[in-house]
Amino acid sequence: MQFDHAVLLLAGGVGSGLTGSMAGLASLISYPTLLAVGLPPIAANVTNSVGLLASGAGSAAGSRPELRGQGRRILRQSVFALLGGTTGAILLMNTTSAVFERIVPVLIGVAAVVLLMRDRLRGWYTRPKGRFAQPPLGLAIFLIGIYGGYFGAAAGVLMLAVMSMSMVEPLAVTNAVKSVVLGASNAAAAILYAFIAPVHWTAAALLGFGCLIGSWIGPALVRRTPERPLRIVIALAALGLAAYLWQDAGTS
Repeated sequence: MQFDHAVLLLAGGVGSGLTGSMAGLASLISYPTLLAVGLPPIAANVTNSVGLLASGAGSAAGSRPELRGQGRRILRQSVFALLGGTTGAILLMNTTSAVFERIVPVLIGVAAVVLLMRDRLRGWYTRPKGRFAQPPLGLAIFLIGIYGGYFGAAAGVLMLAVMSMSMVEPLAVTNAVKSVVLGASNAAAAILYAFIAPVHWTAAALLGFGCLIGSWIGPALVRRTPERPLRIVIALAALGLAAYLWQDAGTS
């Protein structure tokens, strides 16, 4: 691997680890970084899932104060995430490259809109609308796990929003639990990809090392940094990326 590609992967890993642990948007940096070093879309996505395993580990290590006493809750919710991640990985491996290139910009665009409108969507979700207005938390985690296993850009944002609706607690605690539970979804997908998918192991290792550093730092920053400005900036960048990838898929 070229030296400049290795540096780019390390830097992209640090950035994705930071944004993943702070805002749930690791793939919005790591995935285009893998594309930039020449990996085709599906290879980039499966390599991304393997590399981001380190992000969950780093977030857990950096969030030890927030995770204290959350073991049973994390175990229960991780079961749904594992099932969802496995389902998402199977769906990806049965998707052609051409279809995937068209789906990814749409997923990124939807995730960006959800990120921008998160507070309004929370209000709509929690507004009383009848006995069956809110789906069970486990079902929501399972569905987000499918998305996380399939692609995952902004899956952390969706998971954070769902968990925030179900618990009254400091954002740092919810964010820490989110990172570990989403890591279970990613781990299920990554294990499958390791055996049946075209993982680029050198790229995954470099990306993962950067992710470990960034995600370890992220929880400390989330305790001190206003989340709203970061969320808006990343969402706008995601919309730009979605538009670029959609145009690129149309011309390829």
